[in-house]
Amino acid sequence: MTTAAAEDGSKPAPRKKKKYVRAVGPKLRKLLYFIFILFALLFANSGYLGLITFLEWFTGKTYQDFYYQYMFLGHLFLGFILILPVIIFGVIHLWNSKDRRNRRAVRIGYALFVISLLLLITGILLVRIAGFDLRQPLARQTVYWLHVASPLLLVWLYWLHRLAGPRIKWKIGMRFAGVAGAAIALLVIMQLQDPREWNSIGPESGVKYFEPSLARTSTGDFIPADSLMNDEYCLKCHADIHKDWSDSVHRFSSFNNPPYFASVSETREVSLKRDGNVQASRWCAGCHDPVPFFSGAFDDPEFDMLDHKTAKAGITCTVCHAITHVNSVRGNADYTIEEPLHYPFASSDNPILQWVNNQLVKAKPTFHKKTFMKPFHKTAEFCSTCHKVHLPEALNKYKEFLRGQNHYDPYLFSGVSGHGARSFYYPPKAVDNCSKCHMPLVKSDDFGAQMFDDATELSVHNHLFPSANTGIAWLREREDIIKAHQDYLKDTMRVDIFGIREGGEIDGKLVAPLRPQVPELVPGEKYLLETVIRTLKLGHLFTQGTVDSNEVWLDVTVTSGDRVIGRSGAMNPDKANEVDPWSHFVNVFMLDKDGNRIDRRNPQNIFTPLYNHQIPPGAGQTVHYGITIPEDIDSPVTVELKLQYRKFDSQYMDFVAKQNERFGTIIRGHEPGKDYINEMPVTTLAVDSVTFPVKGIEQMVTNEDRDIPVWQRWNDYGIGLLLKGKAELRQAEEAFSEVEKLGRYDGPMNLARVFNTEGRLDDAVDALKRADKFGDTEGFPRWTYAWLSGSIQSQQGYLDNAEQSLRSVLEDSNEEMRERGFDFSLDIEVINLLGRTLFDLGNVRDRQGREDESRAYFDKAIVRFKKTLEIDPENVTAHHNLQLLYEKIGDRENAAEHRRLHLRYKPDDNAKGRAVRLARQKYPAANHAAEDVVIYSLQREEALKETDESKAIETKTEASDVN
Repeated sequence: MTTAAAEDGSKPAPRKKKKYVRAVGPKLRKLLYFIFILFALLFANSGYLGLITFLEWFTGKTYQDFYYQYMFLGHLFLGFILILPVIIFGVIHLWNSKDRRNRRAVRIGYALFVISLLLLITGILLVRIAGFDLRQPLARQTVYWLHVASPLLLVWLYWLHRLAGPRIKWKIGMRFAGVAGAAIALLVIMQLQDPREWNSIGPESGVKYFEPSLARTSTGDFIPADSLMNDEYCLKCHADIHKDWSDSVHRFSSFNNPPYFASVSETREVSLKRDGNVQASRWCAGCHDPVPFFSGAFDDPEFDMLDHKTAKAGITCTVCHAITHVNSVRGNADYTIEEPLHYPFASSDNPILQWVNNQLVKAKPTFHKKTFMKPFHKTAEFCSTCHKVHLPEALNKYKEFLRGQNHYDPYLFSGVSGHGARSFYYPPKAVDNCSKCHMPLVKSDDFGAQMFDDATELSVHNHLFPSANTGIAWLREREDIIKAHQDYLKDTMRVDIFGIREGGEIDGKLVAPLRPQVPELVPGEKYLLETVIRTLKLGHLFTQGTVDSNEVWLDVTVTSGDRVIGRSGAMNPDKANEVDPWSHFVNVFMLDKDGNRIDRRNPQNIFTPLYNHQIPPGAGQTVHYGITIPEDIDSPVTVELKLQYRKFDSQYMDFVAKQNERFGTIIRGHEPGKDYINEMPVTTLAVDSVTFPVKGIEQMVTNEDRDIPVWQRWNDYGIGLLLKGKAELRQAEEAFSEVEKLGRYDGPMNLARVFNTEGRLDDAVDALKRADKFGDTEGFPRWTYAWLSGSIQSQQGYLDNAEQSLRSVLEDSNEEMRERGFDFSLDIEVINLLGRTLFDLGNVRDRQGREDESRAYFDKAIVRFKKTLEIDPENVTAHHNLQLLYEKIGDRENAAEHRRLHLRYKPDDNAKGRAVRLARQKYPAANHAAEDVVIYSLQREEALKETDESKAIETKTEASDVN
């Protein structure tokens, strides 16, 4: 030792210890405790949110409700509050401890701070702030899982950090975990569904406010109008959808639609005068005027149809998406709607709270989707609520049930849907809902845009609902919307100048199909032009909807050089551009009880049709035109055929213009006090033309071949003849025989239809045997073959065989059918035929004294007819047979009920006789069109005169333009 103390033997002075300084001082500790409290709350909150997410994944159900949204809002609130304290604490704590000797604790602290920042940053990225929206699916999923994993990593790192530092107080930690776990459990227990039941059906007691519409609300009470008119709220996230909807006919379904305004105002007037109230017009309102209807304003006889705040709402976004249940497929607005429950602060005027609401919707849209997008929204049944109607007695004061427009049933029982076993044609794959056609995908950057299976980019469904209503767009002076509808209509229809018959009669010698070869016409001879209309891309009848005021007609012009020698379907400029009434119209000529045409969309007067010229999907209509070739022609003869469409016809638009004028509104194209000149756009749906050489005229004629398979032209022609009824079955047989010669199974199959209709059952059996030889051919409709077999077998008395054949239609399913989406178990015509066959088998066993077997067949028949009523509750055949079956087994109560329902839904054939007779006297052109065999003259003197006058006007106009 060298020190003095050592030399004198004394002990050295102890070294002074450096005072320990805590890494977390008193002030910083308060901040740490604050962070711990926030983290504890977030831990419990996150545990609740995580458990709900797990339950949703595990069960496949949704548990995100209004309560969940407040919990998530709390998560966001706590997370944002945590940002600044964590950063401040982390920076100070790292600075204070950067030189400490426990390097392991320091390094872990660095990692702990980095993960804390990662947790905060990923949380911020998941919240869509100030236009920032992380929408790329992979990137968002990556950030989400980093945000989920960060807290777990954070707890582990904190544990390591504390192991490297002062001793851990485990009791405090266990208490914290216990309290947090209890809090999570309590939060989950408190997880209550919205007090409204999702997809609820409104109470029967509430129906009284809305009858004769079948609509109801979930509570039975009215819904505030403002709740149904918040379209601007939807605009925030769905700009593209909102833009398309703003030009849709749904948007203009109510008093903002001049044609509808004219009709419903008359219905309200008639109802008020007849009944003392306007309740009958509720029948219209359930679909057309939902906002004033469900808010109670519609019932006021003094309701301001022009200026009331609800009058021009139309079908709003909320109306469709707040529907909670499709009550049935009866139509007439048979749905349940509720006042939707929004996210917190949705109705606030405070911009900050509105911003919070928007973040909630975007961050957690599941609740929004659950509220506004139900599975049934994607079904045809949802559309059926308004696109299928019947007229009740409250409206017409005649009968409790008259069928009106019906898109749903023709679609459901067609080949297009894959549910109709009796169709003439089938698509490669069934179209399983209406939106596949009427809501096509369009590119979009909307928040709700998705990468759909059939899309290559983010898309939404087009809420313009493109279809055929060019009339409303024209009245609004929106040429772009007119074009959108016209573009949609391209290639939906086809016309074909198929053949020509000598002698001008339907039993004359047929030369067909025309082109590339055509016959030489002889001056002075009569001919019958055979034309065909064919539906191509339609899943329902053509035309549909407002079939009494839609104007679809064939426009035929026959020329020789510059000379018009035949005309049908011209518009007369001297008669408000009215189409020649002697033209062939694809429509329904509807009558009231006095034989007057329903020409004002006046549903309260609808009684019976004079004729129905609608065409089923995947079918044809054959139209005959008679012409005599003039003796003095000097050029080949050219026939041009156009299928024209205009919405609406001139008579209706004259009523619309004058009715709107009564209420102080002048529609486009109307001069007050004058008749309306119908200048609505005419859309040409399909065109065909052919040129014939004429005997004695030396002029070369060439025609291009038609781009339709020859067998299909024959088949379409035959289908059109077959669908006319029994009047032209011989001509249909001729056509289908040609199809068979061309090696197609359609030939013998359709011949079996002809023979079955004609009652030639042996011939029908032979035709089916020939069809069966094509059984291995691709596309052979085995289900149609089985249906025809069962139908014929039942008539021949081979009931056991018929039962087997019909069961195979309804029950068979193979790989091809499943791939194509075909399921024929819903075909009620086949179900009813099977039910009738089982009924007949029961009667046979009853006559044989085999009572047990007889009762078993009766019970099976009852099951079949009940199945029909599940699909179509208003089916007359099912109710009639159930009445007979229940009488047979002694069940008087059920027999009486189905007798009542049968009488309710059964058409009143006796009553319509007078109306039809009167109409035939009033409307000679319509009377002609209603005949069993109709030949339209191309050389009516009036039509040719009007054509000459129109040409003279056009020539004068052209000359004036040149000058």
